[in-house]
Amino acid sequence: MTSPDPVVIEAAQEFEAILVSLNGDFSDIITYPPSQYQGIIAIQVKNHPEIFPDLLKRLHTYFDIHTEMSDYIGKLLIVEVHRIRSRI
Repeated sequence: MTSPDPVVIEAAQEFEAILVSLNGDFSDIITYPPSQYQGIIAIQVKNHPEIFPDLLKRLHTYFDIHTEMSDYIGKLLIVEVHRIRSRI
């Protein structure tokens, strides 16, 4: 079962949670301006599920370093195999 993007992002806001998604729509800063959210993490698989373990390893390493909620509020993190880009 899927939910419309606005419902998903609203639920994250209600819980004051960081949204972690495989849905590339959430990396659109026009539709979802990072400054209006608790944080959005967009994992970029791009139809290559075999890279998922490497993406999660990179994200886990990032989480180990960035442990405060303030590290995520108002930011979009785009997780790719070789880097994590931050947009504000």
